[in-house]
Amino acid sequence: MSYWGKILGFIFGYMFLRLPGAILGLVVGHFFDKAYSQDFSQLGGFGRFFTDQSGMKQQAVFFHALFSSLGHLAKADGQVTDREIKIATLLMDDMQLSGEARQEAQQAYREGKAADFPLSSTLKGFVESCHGRRDILQMFLEILIQAAFADGNLSAPEYKVLEKVAMTLGFKRRDLDFLIAAFDAQMRFRQRGGQQGQQQRTSSYTDTQTLDDAYRILGVSASDDDKTIKRAYRKQMSEHHPDKLASKGLPQQAMDIAKEKAQDIQAAYELIKEKRGF
Repeated sequence: MSYWGKILGFIFGYMFLRLPGAILGLVVGHFFDKAYSQDFSQLGGFGRFFTDQSGMKQQAVFFHALFSSLGHLAKADGQVTDREIKIATLLMDDMQLSGEARQEAQQAYREGKAADFPLSSTLKGFVESCHGRRDILQMFLEILIQAAFADGNLSAPEYKVLEKVAMTLGFKRRDLDFLIAAFDAQMRFRQRGGQQGQQQRTSSYTDTQTLDDAYRILGVSASDDDKTIKRAYRKQMSEHHPDKLASKGLPQQAMDIAKEKAQDIQAAYELIKEKRGF
């Protein structure tokens, strides 16, 4: 428990009102310490795993909202599969969560599976904590979309949960559908060698489907002009640039996911440039 509120309250109270002020300051400081402690205990315990005090609460809320939402999404079909549990476990591995932090993530995941889990209020708290920053919210949604495809397809109940998440975060259905289509294209793009070296790509990218997927990743079509494609590329990179996301509050533990997405966007753009010659 923190004692700084009591200490500072006592000192300042004594400075202004001597002994009566010191007693009053001690009482006020006690309630401050108590409220501060309770605030972070309600974040699933994640708050104590961050050393940056300015971003501690925001990042704690991010992790609690993420893993509880993942648990809720996994339960959407009625039964959590081994594959879905593995995806959550791999995500914890990718984010380098261990010890007590990992236990808190697992607890949040279990909370999300409960039938009465308050998804909307949990997400609203997350939106408030990151001040509605759309790029952070979009990254959050994209992680959930990735988890929903764990078994290779997106079921109707899973889509319904994703839709509820998207609406609560401030996205429209068309935004959700775009992100789902982009992720689906991203997976096919990788399977066909989308992130191979420049010298290897010429033979790997003769497939028309691969080029179509590259356009989908950027959110454009082959009929769009070069200016539109360049603008879409810059917008996508701006939304997914790891350094920019980090500066806006995306936890470092989630940065590898952002880097992977940015690499896919870059590779898709390079392929389009190569084929169109601009």
